[in-house]
Amino acid sequence: MTSDGYDIERYLNVRSAHSLDFAPDGTLAFLLDTTGTPQVWTVDEPGGWPEQHTFFDERVTFVDWSPERRELAFGMDEGGNERQQLYRLTPSTGRITEWTATPAAKHRWGGWTSDGDRFAFASNRRDESVFDLYVQGRDETGDDAELVHEGDGWLSLAGWSPGDDRLLVHEAHASFDHDLYVFHVDDGELEHLTGGSVDTRFQSPEWGPDGENVYVCTDADADTLRLERLDLATGERAVVETGGDWNLDGVTVDADSRRVVYSRNVDGYTELMAGEFTAPGRIDPFGEPSLPGGVAGGVSFGADGDRYAVTVSGSTVNTNGFVADVTSGDAEQWTFASTAGIPRDSFVEPELVHYPTFDDRDIPAFFTLPDAASAPADHDAGGDAADDSSARDSTEDGGVPVVVDIHGGPESQRRPSFHPVKQFLVSHGYGVFEPNVRGSSGYGKAYSHLDDVENRMDSVADVNAGVEWLDEHPAVDSDRVVAMGGSYGGFMVLAAMTEYPDLWAAGVDIVGIANFVTFLENTGDWRRELREAEYGSLEHDREFLESISPINHVDAIDAPLFVLHGANDPRVPVGEAEQIVEEASKHVPTRKLVFDDEGHGFSKRENRIEAYRAVVDFLDEHV
Repeated sequence: MTSDGYDIERYLNVRSAHSLDFAPDGTLAFLLDTTGTPQVWTVDEPGGWPEQHTFFDERVTFVDWSPERRELAFGMDEGGNERQQLYRLTPSTGRITEWTATPAAKHRWGGWTSDGDRFAFASNRRDESVFDLYVQGRDETGDDAELVHEGDGWLSLAGWSPGDDRLLVHEAHASFDHDLYVFHVDDGELEHLTGGSVDTRFQSPEWGPDGENVYVCTDADADTLRLERLDLATGERAVVETGGDWNLDGVTVDADSRRVVYSRNVDGYTELMAGEFTAPGRIDPFGEPSLPGGVAGGVSFGADGDRYAVTVSGSTVNTNGFVADVTSGDAEQWTFASTAGIPRDSFVEPELVHYPTFDDRDIPAFFTLPDAASAPADHDAGGDAADDSSARDSTEDGGVPVVVDIHGGPESQRRPSFHPVKQFLVSHGYGVFEPNVRGSSGYGKAYSHLDDVENRMDSVADVNAGVEWLDEHPAVDSDRVVAMGGSYGGFMVLAAMTEYPDLWAAGVDIVGIANFVTFLENTGDWRRELREAEYGSLEHDREFLESISPINHVDAIDAPLFVLHGANDPRVPVGEAEQIVEEASKHVPTRKLVFDDEGHGFSKRENRIEAYRAVVDFLDEHV
């Protein structure tokens, strides 16, 4: 079935339900963006009528039920500034209590105690560049929170121990360099669990059922992430499960039932596995869950440990919540976020491909082509009949135009989840090519480090190799290839347009880095050290950072450029957009769109619609 006639606004009205959490009584809370931004909703049964509980213009960032009371915690920032505040919601009355009330600071949720009387969080209240640990009573607000530990880095919390006497602490020195600690609440001792581990990830840490072990996904002494057990009494680590050539990248443990769910990332696709700890280092497996193929995560166990909720998203399946039986794996969809009336069978599945690059490595990519490699011939971006070049048959000139969409991070990974803009572009006659160039996560530690500091431009060369591969594809018009990306992907767009200007018919830079020096000087104090570990430091690598900054090669850009940004962006300040537009507009057609009420990306639906409608108009005009 074709989706001719559906405009970009319709696609951006495809809803998503995610961040699921079971209450003790079996009520499922989740975030749903039906009203324009993610808000708190609940549902009592599969496909039941959901109830909305928050009604803000700003996005809600997480939701977490109290373990004992019918109340829940949630987070929210303002205008995309990422300075999350914490709140308590009582669904029966609709009453909301602002717990933190410190809008200049970030607050990272750390979980409830088992009785729901207290909660913990990490915050940079004292010093914007570091995170401290706090404990607060459920009836306390603002300055009532107790500062229990002064940190000196990027700290976050992974929850209370089963006895509520300790907190599991995660510290990130860089994206692939972590440490774990146990904080003893009574005496303030911070116990280092992972001393001596350098350039090692410890992610998704979880307390074991008895509080005597910690389970974590780590690549210590390995290239890929494995599930390991840290014995708190001896300090020894032991492998529990391995993913072979692929990462085991997430784990959730239910302490009371001793049950566990963990995930394997196989070339971007999630394989979810469930089991039970029959010994501290042994998991007896249960049936694999019957979920749609794609990406799954965010597991929340039910009160008895007999079922779990999980968020699922696929290339042709919009994001929704499913509940699976732990032992049998039988799964049922609980939330039914709308596809905005677009037929589900009109969404197109990508092909997973691998292409050779300059050093004989194979680079993975997802490649999505329109049905029959042909665009709708009678509709423009607004869905109205048109008689212009933008609506012509895409096979004219020998093939379809292709948008090369480059992910951010850089240690991220493009995975087969639902992307409404991609599905619109495909329905409108564009191919979409999504490479996981060197530096991407998901393919092992060595691959992720191939773009570090002085090797930064090798990842840009991987993009060039991808376009060379596209040039040889019979369905592609090599004269109509577009570079598009957000955040670090925005840098990749600008770098590809300055390093390989002849490849591109146009470029779209969304909240991207134009100048690594000004980016590092102006990014949030709390993230500068973390980013310098990846890109290079201002103190030692300034000359190199200047040499690779697209702003210093802007004269090479030879195609129309569209730059979009949020004025409140704390990660990549809006000055990055201002400077590249100022210089590029001197010699190529350039457009700029800045949203005053957004940060690092576009969270409000009306802004997303304006942004991507403008992107589509730009592409139709120039491509």
